[in-house]
Amino acid sequence: MPINPHGHNDLSEDDLWVSGPSYLASDKPLARRVARPLREFLRVETSGSILLLAAAVVALLWANSPWASSYDTFWHTSIGVEIGGWRIEETLQHWVNDALMVIFFFVVGLEIKYEIVHGDLRDPRTAALPIVAAVGGMLVPAALYVLVTGGGEAGKGWGIPMATDIAFAVGVLGLLGRRIPSAARLFLLTLAIVDDIGAILVIAVFYTSDLHLWWLAGALGLLALMVGLRLLRVWTTWVYAVVGVAVWFTLLESGVHATLAGVAIGLIAPATPLLKQDVARDFARQALRDRRLDPDELSRMRFLLGESVGRVERLQSALHPFSAYVVLPVFALANAGVSLDGFGEALTSPVSLGIMAGLVLGKPVGILLASFLAVKVGLGRLPTDTTWSMVGGLGAVAGIGFTVSLFIAGLSFDSEVLTSEAKVGILVASLLAAVVGVVTLLAATSRRTAEADADD
Repeated sequence: MPINPHGHNDLSEDDLWVSGPSYLASDKPLARRVARPLREFLRVETSGSILLLAAAVVALLWANSPWASSYDTFWHTSIGVEIGGWRIEETLQHWVNDALMVIFFFVVGLEIKYEIVHGDLRDPRTAALPIVAAVGGMLVPAALYVLVTGGGEAGKGWGIPMATDIAFAVGVLGLLGRRIPSAARLFLLTLAIVDDIGAILVIAVFYTSDLHLWWLAGALGLLALMVGLRLLRVWTTWVYAVVGVAVWFTLLESGVHATLAGVAIGLIAPATPLLKQDVARDFARQALRDRRLDPDELSRMRFLLGESVGRVERLQSALHPFSAYVVLPVFALANAGVSLDGFGEALTSPVSLGIMAGLVLGKPVGILLASFLAVKVGLGRLPTDTTWSMVGGLGAVAGIGFTVSLFIAGLSFDSEVLTSEAKVGILVASLLAAVVGVVTLLAATSRRTAEADADD
């Protein structure tokens, strides 16, 4: 039931509308049976993971159907953009990987910035254990991969098993419900964010080719301009959007992967509100005293209320649904379509075996070993209500590398054969990691769940 501006709760919902509700709020069959259930589905934490998995399945079915040739034809369609003397021409798959994925990495940058300013990464004592665990969860898989592949051309994919897919990891924990303590969830989330930072550094340093220093200098100069605009208190979003597109273009031309523009801009975004929240809301209340709003007052209220919340949080709230429900499923659709002809041969190739060893074995072993050493030397302590067996299960869940692993696989090899082998390894390893993680966590939390049920 709506609450009027003066705090009374005596109005019915019908009193809210001037000439009837909007379509989504109406009692029409489509709104009631399709639109509103869809909206509720998208609000569920695991929905993004479900869509991501569905897109991967569709890609696999498409690439192995009688219409398989159309998959390659569609995603390798060339699309060009020309502005004046500048022209960029890429395949549709490259537009997805180099441009659309900027939004995903921008959201990652925002999440990192929020955690550094307001979250667990702000407190070194709280962040120490997941940071150390994340480092172990990156080094051990990379080492196992190199050990299995023996180096050479196949060895170039050592960065692939270092990644953790936050969307799928969160989705798996969501399926387990209250079995997983909140502190353990926080441990995995913080670990995954640090893992993302590691993956970003790996992409920037080791998967950059044909570096053009003048273009790179231009990108750094534009990022410095954005910092300067922030210091000057320029708060107009479109200005940063224009400069951001320029940063993306200059990075694309520099040879550094263009998606890193999203991370850099996300880290520059302000995490502290522009206005004092209590004072801004008091000003907003004053505008409602006469119970009327004109356009100028409405604009002022939006500014007062909006800028009392940090820009990072607002951007996360606005872009996370698009990233989770559009960007990542489209990315999976464009990249997960690998032919399963010769599946057995691909699965037993050094690249595939190295990825499976890294994600399924290396991730939990690295995370568990690093966590154990950190606790023993006093760098951190286990999260509340979390056992070592749970840490092992969380480490196994962290082995779901899917999105970022596929992304790094596309940068690792010049050979289509090796890339396809890598994709097979990622898909199988991510599935195995999810199963092992769920089984381990169910076993580790069975006693805790039984005790909780007894208390209820």
